Amino acid sequence: MPSRRVITGRSQEPRRRFAEELRLLRTEKGDSLRQLEVVLGWNASTFGKMEGGQSLGSPEIVEALDQHYGTAPMLLTLWELAVADPSQFKEQYRRYMLLEAEAIGLWHYGVSRPPGMLHTAGYAREALAAGGLKGEELEQQVEARIGRRKVLEGVDAPPFRMILAEAVLRNSLRDPREWREQLECLLEAAERPNVTLHVLPFGTGLHSLDTTDIMFLRLVDGRTVAYTENDVRGELVDETSRVERLHRTYDAVRDLALNPAESRTFILRMLEELPCEPST
Repeated sequence: MPSRRVITGRSQEPRRRFAEELRLLRTEKGDSLRQLEVVLGWNASTFGKMEGGQSLGSPEIVEALDQHYGTAPMLLTLWELAVADPSQFKEQYRRYMLLEAEAIGLWHYGVSRPPGMLHTAGYAREALAAGGLKGEELEQQVEARIGRRKVLEGVDAPPFRMILAEAVLRNSLRDPREWREQLECLLEAAERPNVTLHVLPFGTGLHSLDTTDIMFLRLVDGRTVAYTENDVRGELVDETSRVERLHRTYDAVRDLALNPAESRTFILRMLEELPCEPST
C-alpha cells in the first residue's frame, strides 16, 4: 500500500481529500460499492455519495470504514477536518468561521434561533430548508453546521456563554420529537463546565439587541470581534469602539436574564409541556 500524505489541521480542501482517500482505499482493497453495502450494512449509494464528495456520511459509517480498511483513526480524523472545514460555508461566513475556530472565548445572544454550533441535525435541516436550500446542497450545509459543535468540545474548548430570548424556545420545529431533541441538546451543552446558558424571558423590556443575533469572539491576540446578524444580512464588526458598545448592551441584557439554574428549570418545564411521544 502506498504511503499516505500527512494529515494536519491545515490539510488543503479536507472534504475533497476525504473523498479521495475513500476511493483509493476501496480500489486498493478491490471492493465494489455493493460489496461495502453487504459487509458494512449501509446502502451502496451512501458510500458512492461519500466518495463523490456529495456527503460526508456519519461518524458511525466512517468508524466502520476505518475498521474495514485497517486505517483507524485516519478516516475519522479526515472526516472531522472535513466537517469543520470553513470552506463549506457560504462566502460571507467564511472569515467569521475561521475566527470562530480559533476563538479563546465566545459570547452569544440569540433573538430567534439557538446558536448554530448547537443546532441538532433536525433543527439545522428545517432552518436551512426555510432559507431555500434543498437536495445535496442542503445536506452538505447541515453536515457543516453540526460539525461546528467541535468548537465547544474537548479539554481545551473555550468558554461559551449564550443568552437565549424566550422566543428562541417558543418557536418550535414542526416535528415535536426533533424539537425535544433540540431542547435536550441545549440542556446537555449547558452541563459542560465551559458552557453557561441564560434565558431572557418575555416581559423584560426593550433593548437594542431586540432584532439582532450576535456572537462575540475573543481572539488569541487579545482582540474581540463581533458578528451581528438579522433577517437580511450579517456583518463582522472589528472596530473597537463599536464592539465595546455592543458588548455593553450584551452585559445589560445578561443582567436581565435568568441565572443558569433558573434557565435550566425554565427549559425543563418547556420539555414537560411537549406532547408525549405516541406509544409503539
